[in-house]
Amino acid sequence: MNNRNGVRKTRGQSSKFRKPQLGYYIIVTDTKDTEKNYLYGLHDSIPKELQEKLVIKVFNDINTNKLVTKVKDLASKHSQYSEPWIIFDRDQVENFNEIISEAEAKGIHVGWSNPCIEIWFSAYFGMMPTFQNSVECCKGFEKLYSKHTKQKYCKSDSSIYSKLCQHGNEENAISVAEKKYVSCNKSNRKKPSEMYPCTTVHKLIREIKTKIKEK
Repeated sequence: MNNRNGVRKTRGQSSKFRKPQLGYYIIVTDTKDTEKNYLYGLHDSIPKELQEKLVIKVFNDINTNKLVTKVKDLASKHSQYSEPWIIFDRDQVENFNEIISEAEAKGIHVGWSNPCIEIWFSAYFGMMPTFQNSVECCKGFEKLYSKHTKQKYCKSDSSIYSKLCQHGNEENAISVAEKKYVSCNKSNRKKPSEMYPCTTVHKLIREIKTKIKEK
């Protein structure tokens, strides 16, 4: 490849200008309506020509312990799914750390939230308050959501993703979540079960949106 002056670029020079491509993602959750609707909203927000690259599988009847096996099975049947993810909450999952470790050891990305996904939703409004259980977290987010949207929060709201983006700030949410993640590590809380409030869902959103923006 030549540059504008007709000088041939080396392979290394050319790669500097190669923009990241959005791979094929398969995202599996044992979901409640909340995660399902959020992920479907994310899917619908990306350009239509790329939507086929984001496949979301929802299993209402699967045990959280089986998420890793399920996504591995799906990915093995569809070789194009090079970016497997599982999404789940700390909530009452006893072997939370073990599931995450198993997934990562098998090359699966994990979008976890501690104590629940509402802590990630809170970041859209610029904060991630400290809640030690999902009940407190949901109640706290209900107040935050009502303050910013003038609406009542409903966990089964099919338009939750678009409302968070409309009334909140996704780029800032990613920054808030990343700072919390780093802060937990610095304070020597390295086990996901000890990291609260914390989430890694922001890593999935950041990766997808960055690749789309630089497309």
